[in-house]
Amino acid sequence: QVQLVESGGGLVQAGGSLRLSCAASGRTFSSYTMGWFRQAPGKEREIVAGISWSGGNPYYADSVKGRFTISRDNAKNTVYLQMNSLKPEDTAVYYCAAKATRGILTTGYDYWGQGTQVTVSS
Repeated sequence: QVQLVESGGGLVQAGGSLRLSCAASGRTFSSYTMGWFRQAPGKEREIVAGISWSGGNPYYADSVKGRFTISRDNAKNTVYLQMNSLKPEDTAVYYCAAKATRGILTTGYDYWGQGTQVTVSS
């Protein structure tokens, strides 16, 4: 079993920054693909960013490209989402996700964290 625990959410002003962390435990290992998703009130869950086991060529949703950075520290079994230049439209519950399969970064995630709230004020 893989457990994912997010942290780092909170309230921030527009233009500010937050860093989310996702600590993985259990059967997780460095080859897992990791991703961040978010779900805003009244909207469906959407992919925000994804990163392969190697960390190369990560995926970003167009809405966050240039503002958010996904990274991972395999030695710590932790994935991060650095969020800069935050906008009110970034307000959502952010979820960490993982999958053991390789390839496409946008789909196929099997394991999910509990979510952490990010609220961006105007």
